[in-house]
Amino acid sequence: MGIRAKITGVGHYTPEKVLTNQDLEKMVDTSDEWIISRTGIKERRILGEGKGSSYMGAKAAKISLENAGVSANDIDLIVVATVTPDMFFPSTACLIQEEINAKNAWGVDINGACTGFLYATAMGAQFIESGRYQKVLIVGTDKMSSITDYTDRNNCILFGDAAGAVVLEPSENEELGIIDFVLKSDGSGKDYLYMKGGGSLHPATHDTVDKGMHYLFQDGRNVFKFAVSGMADITEEIVKKHNVTSEEIKLFIPHQANYRIIDATAKRLKLPNEKVMINIQKYGNTTAATIPLGLSEAYMEGKLVKGDVLLLAAFGAGFTWGSMLIRWTI
Repeated sequence: MGIRAKITGVGHYTPEKVLTNQDLEKMVDTSDEWIISRTGIKERRILGEGKGSSYMGAKAAKISLENAGVSANDIDLIVVATVTPDMFFPSTACLIQEEINAKNAWGVDINGACTGFLYATAMGAQFIESGRYQKVLIVGTDKMSSITDYTDRNNCILFGDAAGAVVLEPSENEELGIIDFVLKSDGSGKDYLYMKGGGSLHPATHDTVDKGMHYLFQDGRNVFKFAVSGMADITEEIVKKHNVTSEEIKLFIPHQANYRIIDATAKRLKLPNEKVMINIQKYGNTTAATIPLGLSEAYMEGKLVKGDVLLLAAFGAGFTWGSMLIRWTI
């Protein structure tokens, strides 16, 4: 088998400000009952003005490093998954590197939308598996409130701000660590979930701002349909590939986009509710942060022990989707 990457530290950060369904009732034509019945969300966290995704990412990174007992100076590589970078350049990874003082690391951002953390972790794991690097920091961070239109009642109810991070190192035991991952994308999904303004195709102008092109757009019906089948198919694919039974899975940590999508995927895998990590009710959809946030919370709450089999899965804009099997090591 050779070298296998393992997670040795986890951390997460959520802003203090809470935006409840009752708050949204005062902003748009919606209701607490309507939001909960369709999404499972009760509240979400909002990062204030003057702070970007790197602020949250650095907070989560510091906690994960402390949890792993690793110095920032020992980090070789920082991979940041985000769709809401502080700015186009320099990268959010560079900003986090500076904030945590990881002087010996290089860094890069990747945009895999809601699947971004799985993309980033798979990338980092392969640097470990190659033997080239010993310590890699993976961060998923998104300030979704910065691209959310709070007059759009269909989308503003869904999103929140958060960050999560993990430290990857080589595993001495090749039975433990990241077992495998399956990653996919399909660009034909580009018309269902996007933000058109701000890039090279539609640079920021008064016209693009007036047209609301700097807010995310989502065709909820089509995204829901593709997400249910995509997440269910890819989780089934990886567990069948490794002959993992539902009994063997200790915890399923899915991307937190919508409770109904999570529930449909769990039922396809025949997993009972107690084996499914759900925190969407507290945070909403935090995009690249949802999976590391769930992973960190599960660990901090004592739900994970060494040797547990974890299944991760996500679906996001692009379309992108993926799954990952891990045998827990801390």
